[in-house]
Amino acid sequence: GAPARPAAWVAHPGLRARPLDPAGRAFDLGRTPSLGAMLDEATLRGRGRPFLVLRDREREVERVSFDAYRREVGRAARAFTARGVGPGDRVAVLLANGPRWLAAAGAALALGAVLVPLDARAEPAEQGRLLAHAGARLLVCDGPVWRRLRDVPRGAVAHVLVDRGPGGPPVDLAPGEDLAGALEAAGPGDWPRPTGSRAPGPEDPATIVYSSGTAGGAKGCVLPHRAYLAQAGALATLYPLAHDDAYMSVLPTSHALDFMCGFLVPALCGARVVHLATLRPEWLVDACRRERVTHLAAVPALLAALERRVRERLDAEQGLAGKGLRGLLALRGALERDRPRDGLARALLAPVLAPLGGRLRRIFAGGAFVPRATARFLTDVGLPVAIGYGLTEACAVVTVNDLQPFRDDTVGLPLAGTDLRIDAPGPDGAGEVCVRGPQVFRGYLDDPARTADVLGPDGWLRTGDVGRLDPAGHLVLVGRKKHMVVTAGGKNVYPEDVEGAFDGLGLEEHAVVAAHAVWPSRPGDDEALVLVARPGPGAGGGALGPEALAGLARRNAALPEHKRVAGVLVAAAPFPRTTSLKLRREALCAALAAQAGGRAAVRLLGASGGR
Repeated sequence: GAPARPAAWVAHPGLRARPLDPAGRAFDLGRTPSLGAMLDEATLRGRGRPFLVLRDREREVERVSFDAYRREVGRAARAFTARGVGPGDRVAVLLANGPRWLAAAGAALALGAVLVPLDARAEPAEQGRLLAHAGARLLVCDGPVWRRLRDVPRGAVAHVLVDRGPGGPPVDLAPGEDLAGALEAAGPGDWPRPTGSRAPGPEDPATIVYSSGTAGGAKGCVLPHRAYLAQAGALATLYPLAHDDAYMSVLPTSHALDFMCGFLVPALCGARVVHLATLRPEWLVDACRRERVTHLAAVPALLAALERRVRERLDAEQGLAGKGLRGLLALRGALERDRPRDGLARALLAPVLAPLGGRLRRIFAGGAFVPRATARFLTDVGLPVAIGYGLTEACAVVTVNDLQPFRDDTVGLPLAGTDLRIDAPGPDGAGEVCVRGPQVFRGYLDDPARTADVLGPDGWLRTGDVGRLDPAGHLVLVGRKKHMVVTAGGKNVYPEDVEGAFDGLGLEEHAVVAAHAVWPSRPGDDEALVLVARPGPGAGGGALGPEALAGLARRNAALPEHKRVAGVLVAAAPFPRTTSLKLRREALCAALAAQAGGRAAVRLLGASGGR
């Protein structure tokens, strides 16, 4: 029944589910009708074990077992039902990461309602705009968030439950209600189960997730239950968590990746989730040690911070101890050239990894282009980085490396049941990445025109990302289609594909942008690339010294001529990013245009062409 594929398409059928979990079985959720049903069964299996931990700096704030979580979900569901929430109604959540967030989400899903996870760290105007667009019946939010929303029209929802939280200034609840009081009045309740025709099925909407970077209009991705069920089963089969494993939730739970990997998969596997009230590196490392964390997901900025921490620890080992550790690292590389064994590295480098608890054995990386040198370094010291790729419109994950062996040049193979095609590939095999599979969304909320632009009637999702498939079927990302630059020689160049050439030079941040995105071009002008660099803390006066410029020039000269940047522009301020730390490239270009005011600010690196 699959439509015929033109010869110009390159396809890979995806991986079969493999029985890799501790019991030797795949997580097949094909007969599970909804996320509420999955969580009901999963939390029943987890009874008697810890599920959620909330820490603030060095202090444990809350520890919740699977049994207690079920009770909290039942209590919240009774409170929601008392305010008219039922199957199909929308429940928005604007809470900080932690047990209260997951209890509210579990209650909404168990009732058959549609969960609308919103970012508690976003700007109030953005939060208000998305609330109005979502049309939620109920909002559950933190007290500090509610205070910031006072200047935003509050009539977007029928009911508001506000979590005052311990301490802090009093919260003006009007016209909301106190969440703690509502839960106490609701009393204990069992796990709710919608019955009859009102119970949601696999094709019914489970969530409305707003993709990060919603400039130009709200983009609410409507994701059905079958998308989450298929993806949770595939990920739990490929990377199962044991009952004594601990997953560190670092990204906002409203983010598609953390919702999947920091909530659904641990619940399915019966593992523990650790939330932090602060994400400063020292407290993240402390929590890894105290909670004996085994898994975490990180965007590139967090990976870089982790690399710095490990390098500092390695550099702190002086004399014979330091030389011995470096020798062991080199020996490990020689021993594992053909068959990597991260357990050997952890054993050899135990003194370096001790501050992380000694159990961290898997880091999942995605959300942007992952620096290859960082991923390679962390893997070499026994912290394997599984690089993946996904987008909100495909639930969270499309491809991921299985670390058999580690590869830093691809974003891995498709998940089980996922098809990829490369649309209209060029001479180098690169074209737009298209995805089809059970995890693909139903469309954008109340926006059929925009939905039709990306989702075809045959179920193929156009991602807007450009990539190619290597001979082994791995996806190699090149860049974003909308960021493409066409050189005078007719070559297509993607800024993201060039950025990795300048990794490891001690810059605090760097990015490659199209020159015409900073300074408007005239018809017929040659398009050029510019490297934007924010110097590291050791740079005097925030400037790039001769040595740094020479290093950039050497890296630039090693690139193919059509990929070389025309110059470097020093940025004075941190790069604008989303709350999940993705680079906001358009906002960066706008800030550079205001900062530079003219092309003279660009230091030439000796590249041919340019502006």
